[in-house]
This record gives sequence, structure tokens and C-alpha cells, in this order.
Amino acid sequence: MHPTNTLLSNIRRIVRLYDNMLKPVCDRYDLAPIEATIISFLFNNPGRDTAADIVELRMLSKSNVSQAVESLIQKSLLQRRQDTKDRRRIHLSLTPKAVPITHDIEAVREGFRKQIFRGFTEEEQKQFALFNERIAENTKINAEGEDVA
Repeated sequence: MHPTNTLLSNIRRIVRLYDNMLKPVCDRYDLAPIEATIISFLFNNPGRDTAADIVELRMLSKSNVSQAVESLIQKSLLQRRQDTKDRRRIHLSLTPKAVPITHDIEAVREGFRKQIFRGFTEEEQKQFALFNERIAENTKINAEGEDVA
């Protein structure tokens, strides 16, 4: 199989594994996967707390994020607060009710990490992180329309 096909297949398998591992948490708390993603994002990215941050960094559609944020607010898992300097900017924060969910999601993330790096040495994991960062930079440059050659 061509290396590009292998990479794409592996990406799909990795995403499917994570989604399958996260499903029990979503079921337990009656969350859509995107809602769990938003909770995890806000927990793991202090200072990046707007819907625009989530859209940009998680590459999700604005309408899906907006709908999920509204649902999380209705479930009392999220709250909004207006920026004191720019009233158009709305900050999102998790409520205390979301704390058990964040613990469960973090446990899934750790189990996921252990699963995908099983059998890797610490050095191999560091190399993977470097390669992954280079791939991310290359895709970011390409997505911005710059020449990568």
C-alpha cells in the first residue's frame, strides 16, 4: 500500500478508536461527541475559551459548535461571560457540574494514549511528536495557501 494511503487509513482508525473509547462517557452523561470535545477543549486549553477558538483549533464547523455550546448551556455544563474589553467577544467556561465529565474524558484520553503508544519507547514517542509537529506545520502552511515545496 502507498504510504499516503496507509497514513490516511491510520488516521481514520485512530479517530475511530478514540470515538469508540469516548462513547461510554458520552452515553453516561448524555452528551453528543462534539459536546464532549468542547468540554475537553475548554478543560485542556485555558485562555482559549471562545467558540471561535474551538472552531479554529478543533477545525469544527461554526454552526455545529454553536449548537453544541447552546446544548451544554441548557445542560448547565457551560456558562458564558462577556469580555470586559470587547463586548462582542463571549468567553465560555465549564461549570462545577462538568468536573466529573472532565475527569472521565481525561481518563479516556490517557487510556487512548497508552493504547496507541503501546510498545513504543520513550525515545520513539518523542520522535513521533517531532514528526507529527512537522506534518501539522506542513498541513497548516498548505491550508493557508502557501507553497510548501
